Amino acid sequence: MTAAEHATAAHDLILYAHPFSSYCQKVLIALYENDIPFAWRQLDPDHPQALEAWAVLWPMQRMPVLVDAGCTVVESSIIIEHLDLCHPGPVRLLPVDARAALEVRSMDRFFDNYISTPQQKIVFDSLRQPAERDAHGVADARRMLDTAYAWLDRVMADREWAAGEGFSLADCAAAPFLFYADWSHRIDPSFAHVIAYRRRLLARPSFARAVDEARPYRGLFPLGAPDRD
Repeated sequence: MTAAEHATAAHDLILYAHPFSSYCQKVLIALYENDIPFAWRQLDPDHPQALEAWAVLWPMQRMPVLVDAGCTVVESSIIIEHLDLCHPGPVRLLPVDARAALEVRSMDRFFDNYISTPQQKIVFDSLRQPAERDAHGVADARRMLDTAYAWLDRVMADREWAAGEGFSLADCAAAPFLFYADWSHRIDPSFAHVIAYRRRLLARPSFARAVDEARPYRGLFPLGAPDRD
């Protein structure tokens, strides 16, 4: 089902999101992995009613927001855990084993805090007026990304997916965050395991679908979307 079809379909699940957002893509991957039907509410100026409803549902106005039969669920990791609990499919994104689940959550936090956060620092700083930019903060963000890439390269040397053999919540996070991080601060060729992992993520049908749905919005990327991926 296309995004346009999602927009008009009647389902218990309603997703308030934008296709170009990394955190929204994180949840879309989980939905697409298990072919979970949902209604799409796109958050942009062309859909003011969706924006108004979203602001009422979650006054923090951070996307995505999931509404499940009237219950509002916020924060991408929690949304994915909610889906895994309430709408389970053949791909379990959080292991039943508590120790294995802890590793998945740990890697999810790594991608959120040490890949996405510095990447977004670089992007958001570029949107400021030149006199308001934070060169020191951006330099720190780039150093953090290099450190994170190096650590992840060692971890992925003997793993197919972020937390081991199975695709999980952690990979839902890794896919869009590494995708945009490489656009913002290129992964050095010496980090071959990270580059190979990013390629595997791009080849995953659920993420490939999210990437394709976001292609029309690449002009929104303030650093200039590279002519690749």
